[in-house]
Amino acid sequence: MTTRLRFMKAAIALLAAGAAAGAVAIPSVAAPGVVPLAAAVPRTPAVFSGTRGPSTACTLPDGTPVNYYHCYTPAEIRSAYGVDGVAAAGGAANLGQGQTIVLVDAYGSPTASHDLGVFHDAFFPSLPAPDFEQVFPQGNPQYTNANGQGLGGPSAAAGWSGEATLDIEWAYAIAPLAHIVLVATPPAETLGVQGLPNLFKAISTEIDEQPAGTLFSMSFGVTEQTFGGAAASQTAKFDAVFQRGLAKHDNFFASSGDDGTLGAAKQHKETATYPNPTVGWPASSPYVVSVGGTQLQDGWTWNPSSNDPYTASGAFNPAYWAATPGGTSEAVWNESWGPIGSGGGVSSIYAKPSWQTAGPSGGRVVPDTAWNAAVNGGVDVYISAYPEYNCGTSTGCWTIYGGTSAASPQTAGLVALVNRARQAAGKEPIGFLDPLLYAGVGSDANAYSDITAQHYGSAPKAFDGKSAGDLVDNQMWQTSVAGFPTTAGYDATTGWGTPKAPGFVGALTAAP
Repeated sequence: MTTRLRFMKAAIALLAAGAAAGAVAIPSVAAPGVVPLAAAVPRTPAVFSGTRGPSTACTLPDGTPVNYYHCYTPAEIRSAYGVDGVAAAGGAANLGQGQTIVLVDAYGSPTASHDLGVFHDAFFPSLPAPDFEQVFPQGNPQYTNANGQGLGGPSAAAGWSGEATLDIEWAYAIAPLAHIVLVATPPAETLGVQGLPNLFKAISTEIDEQPAGTLFSMSFGVTEQTFGGAAASQTAKFDAVFQRGLAKHDNFFASSGDDGTLGAAKQHKETATYPNPTVGWPASSPYVVSVGGTQLQDGWTWNPSSNDPYTASGAFNPAYWAATPGGTSEAVWNESWGPIGSGGGVSSIYAKPSWQTAGPSGGRVVPDTAWNAAVNGGVDVYISAYPEYNCGTSTGCWTIYGGTSAASPQTAGLVALVNRARQAAGKEPIGFLDPLLYAGVGSDANAYSDITAQHYGSAPKAFDGKSAGDLVDNQMWQTSVAGFPTTAGYDATTGWGTPKAPGFVGALTAAP
């Protein structure tokens, strides 16, 4: 899920009120039910000021300074996770050559190829042009304009275009020589789960058409309870598609969600949440690798002395957003200003699979693994689709995205490097990743960084004995729905933690 993720439905009012006067309106999420899970930093004068202020935290590739929010380039993310240290065979660079990554998004993007080209030129100019295609197995559902209003039609297409753009650019950032396919389908979800059949027809088609070992990333989701009493029978039909792909050594990655344990209630048209912890589907499927979120603080350390992200006038509160230069740490993703954070918990549909040997008792536990998903610490994205909606301008823009929608395609990209290394070693693609994680790869200190509780700054205790800087679980700030603790070893907020790319790829390349 990305920064224009499901959490934005709750955050829109807060951010619109909290932004400086004259702020560009923040577009609502594409549609309730099945939704894109990306989130983008609101483009307000307080953030994209055009001048360097005392809190400038990042500079976008076009030179735009960004106050308060930190951001990362592909080179910075690749360095932080050790991706550049991965070799295929004989010391050759491993850039995902010969592998296929499929991103599945409703509507797609009318500017996908162009925008990926701009991303390539900015960050990978010495490499060949991206090996990219966008396909429409059920017809081209795109629109030529969008007014940012309503739940369906052009507005939904505009909302999903940000998701699609994030997915392709950041799968490419990890595996830039892989064949990347954006699969776009007709109308997205608007009232429940009706959009899922089209998405899964498209996935089924790509299972047939793409080579063995294809990596599918899905940055969409529904609260499990959306299926109602027919959950078991409905999800079984979709799971059969996953099982068919697993049989040919494909893998399916799904964003665990950006609402912590909060689940939007279909019965109230997603204006209310369930009073109990929930998880999202398809991340909860036992045939899917569920990807949670962390906040990577690399070269900076958050240092809040206040729990209030905004002042009484609606301006950014420097005491909340303060950071000190230097330091490297990684915490569970839980940003109180949203509130937004890593989805995770126990399924109400599925029993715990036999291979899942860790986590709370009860049903299937998610996530399995994690990757940076924070908005403060988000990733650079170029987008020119529906610019009035996505940029607040008449032209394209560089911006910042976060959410577990950023985490899922990057994890798929990393497993593309695994399959490239295995190919170079004369082996088949790795096959279903989850059982291998729980059988030892996840607990291998050479392959994984364990994410544990972190405490930042000196803000006073204000909520359930915690301050905003206490990143210790995935309970959303000032909500009554309990979260799960972030602990040593496996937990229901970040899974086994985040991969250390060289050890992760090495362990899985050595597997039979």
